Amino acid sequence: MNRSPIRQPAFAGPDRELMFSLINGARTVEQRLEAALAGVGLSMAKFGALTHLVEAGEPLTLGECADRMTCVRSNITQLMGRLEAEGLVARIEDPKDRRTVRAEVTRAGLERQAAGAKAVAIVQAGLAKTLKSMDRGTLQRALAAIK
Repeated sequence: MNRSPIRQPAFAGPDRELMFSLINGARTVEQRLEAALAGVGLSMAKFGALTHLVEAGEPLTLGECADRMTCVRSNITQLMGRLEAEGLVARIEDPKDRRTVRAEVTRAGLERQAAGAKAVAIVQAGLAKTLKSMDRGTLQRALAAIK
């Protein structure tokens, strides 16, 4: 049986290398962040949620948390449940609407978020050192252009 080869679009060269370099670079940064945060007992999701609560400076509804973290409310409900079980967040009733639940960061949550921020800063400093010879503005604009 005589088969003709399947023709595929060009999938080689510098464009492919650039694409995979971006993917691998992002994966490496993510792995470093996850490892650093694991060292203080957090995941990136938990650190993100705590950071949003700390930066808000007040209890947030679960819907507000979902909006700020750009995820669906059911994910936030589960995440807040895990944070609450660890004593990092408390669910409180909204004084204006008893049907609404708000998430409030606890003292332990503030301390853990601060430890996470220090761990993230170390990763960030290492990344900055690695990229110090690059034109930061050009790199930032190039990455921002990817949508």
